[in-house]
Order: sequence, then C-alpha cells, then structure tokens
Amino acid sequence: MLQSKKLTLALLINAALVSTAFASEQSESKGFVEDANGSVLFRTGYLNRDKKDGLTNDTSSAAQTAIINLDSGFTKGIVGFGAGIIGDASFKLGENKNTGNQMIPVHNDGSAYDHWARGGAYVKARVSNTTAKYGTQVSEIPVIASNTARLTPEYYTGLYIESNEIKDLTLIGGKFTKNQWSNDISSDQQGLDSAIFWGAKYKFNDQVNASYYGVDVKDKLDRHYVNANYSYALANESTLTHSFSGYHTEFEAGSLSNIETLTEDKQNSIWAISSTYSKDVHNVMLAYQQNTGSLGYDYGNNADGAQSIYLPNSYLSDFIGKDEKSLGLQYNYNFKNHGLAGLNWTSAFVYGWDIDVLGNEQEGQEREFFNQVKYTVQSGFAKDASLRVRHSYYRANDSYKSIYMNDTNEWRIWLDIPVKLF
Repeated sequence: MLQSKKLTLALLINAALVSTAFASEQSESKGFVEDANGSVLFRTGYLNRDKKDGLTNDTSSAAQTAIINLDSGFTKGIVGFGAGIIGDASFKLGENKNTGNQMIPVHNDGSAYDHWARGGAYVKARVSNTTAKYGTQVSEIPVIASNTARLTPEYYTGLYIESNEIKDLTLIGGKFTKNQWSNDISSDQQGLDSAIFWGAKYKFNDQVNASYYGVDVKDKLDRHYVNANYSYALANESTLTHSFSGYHTEFEAGSLSNIETLTEDKQNSIWAISSTYSKDVHNVMLAYQQNTGSLGYDYGNNADGAQSIYLPNSYLSDFIGKDEKSLGLQYNYNFKNHGLAGLNWTSAFVYGWDIDVLGNEQEGQEREFFNQVKYTVQSGFAKDASLRVRHSYYRANDSYKSIYMNDTNEWRIWLDIPVKLF
C-alpha cells in the first residue's frame, strides 16, 4: 500500500516537471478576475419513502435550497493562484414530521431544521497543467465520492491535486480530513480522521479508456477501484460499449460495518460487467454484478455519503449483499424525434439473489423496478432548467429485510433552476 502511494506521488511530481507537446493551461490564463465564474443552482427537492412492512416509519422530506459556486480564475505567471467559495442556504417546505433520508438536518428531538446554511472556501494554485486545491470541495473520486443525490451536496475538506501534463492521462492525489454529509450542520460531523487517495485515468484511443483509484481511510479501510470501457461502431449508425468495473476493500478490525462491528480484518470484492447498445434515441444496457469476500460491500464505512458505488446495478438498492449476484436490464428513450428534445425516460429492473445473511439459513433475495422521467429546457430564458421525477419499487424476502432494507416505494422529485452570475 505504501509503495503504491509513493509511486502515485512520484508520478504526480514527475508529470508536473515534464515538458509536453501540448499547451500549458497556466500559460493561457487570462487572470484572477477575467477567468472568474459564478453560479447559483435553485433546487426544490422532495423525497418520500413509503415503507410497506408496517413496522418501520415512512420518511418524507421537502425543502428548497440555493447552491452557490464562486470560482476565480488563476493569476498570470509561472504559478497561478486563485480562490473560491462553495455552499448552500436552505429552508424546509411544510412540517416535515417524518424527515429523513439525508435530506434535512434534524435537532436532537428528531424535528427538522426550519432553515440552515453550510459551505466553505478554498484556495488553489496551478503550474503548467497541474492544479492543487485546498479547502471545501465536492469530490467525484469513485472511492470517496460526494453524495450529490440529495437536496444539497456532501462536502469534503482537504487537499486535491490533479495533473494533466501527459496527453490523455489524468493523475490525481490528495488527502481529506473532514466530511460533511448532505444533512450535516457541522463540517466534521462524520468524524473522518484521514483519507489519503490517489488515481489515474487514461484514454488509449477513441474506443478504449481505463481508470484506477485507491483510498486509505485511517483505522477503517483500504479500497481500490478499476474501470475499463471498450466502445465500437456497428451497422446502421449504432454503437456497442462493453464495460468492466470493480472494487476491492480491506476492512480493519474495530471498524463498524452496516451490520456488525468487525472483530477481525475482513475483505470484499465486488465487480460488474455490462454491455450497452445505442442507436439514435434508444439505449439498452444489460449488466451482471457479483460480490465475494467475508462481508458485503460497505460504501458508508469510509465516512462518505454512500455514493462511492460506481457500478451499473445501483438505483435505490445497490445490490451489495455478501456473496450477492444480480442481473439488471436498463432501457433509456430520448423523445427528440417526437419534437420533445430534452425529454428522457429511463426504466430498469434488477434482481439480486444468493445473498449470505448473517445468522439466517435462508438466502437473501431482492428486486427493484426503477423508472425516471427527466425534462431539460433546451433554449430561452430558462435554458438548462430541469424537472426530474423518479420512482423505485423495491421488494426483498424476509431474510434480507432483517439486515438491509424493508419493502419500499420511493419517490424523488427535483426541480433545478441554474442561474449564471458571471
């Protein structure tokens, strides 16, 4: 593990020093103010989970937020400097008596906050095509990703370095020391001590690309992720894309998983293969996903907001049980040929089986039927505003309900209105 960290750091330093045949981003900088940009995303969010077992409480949340992003350009010179602000200000809609699902912060008595604000600032520096950012930020790293599927994003605090010195190769590395879930008021409410991460992404050609990422979360886990994609053209202007993705995680004794406190080191491997056929307005994906190891894939154990699961069979359920196998079919249709550009419908069905449930002889099973309709305004004063309506019908057998999730009907409705400030 230590050797891989040293190798990644060495590659980042070397890439920053190597002269390359393509232009330097920093040499093209126009200035701190000249390259600045700012935006506000006004989002109305509603999430409802209708539990069907009669034993657990339903959850429902509705709220309004404004997510602001102010980002300066870089000063001119060999080394460019900049700064930015990211944050959100929100208020609840209605009483929200059954609030939950990481949507709205709650007081000690379980009641929802009436209004709240979060966020922070960052500074950044750039040499050639290598950028370092320190402060509050949203992460898109597959092994420690911010949850962006709620009203407001999850924030990390720390150092992020990205280097693009070599054509078609992106290297990243850094360290996060704070983690704020979407419904946390404090910037360090999840108790993250140290998460050191690294990774690389390479585009071999127009058909093939691959990536690898790793993270070492102190006293909790080491996690690695790989992904490879191969796409090629077929007859009648259609394309076929094959993808492989997977995680391997080593959990440390003493850390807490979803269902148990670990008394010894344990590990998990989860992988998936998928094939996607695309032609004009049609897109069909068939995916197979499988777990192996001494426990299931536990994405929340590294203190992130449960979004570090970049695998195809991930909807309301992520089909991550111990030894679980799952098969998913997804279909997407674009209505542009009907004069409704910007309207998309996605439907999927996933079935999971052969789940090893701790303390239960009956194997676990689960299934989900997922539908989503999204419309994005294509032009005019409301360009890029979108409305998304999503529904999941989830069912599991009694064995798996006892440790994972009860039968649930879920609705999510998001209205997003982006406004560019400058």
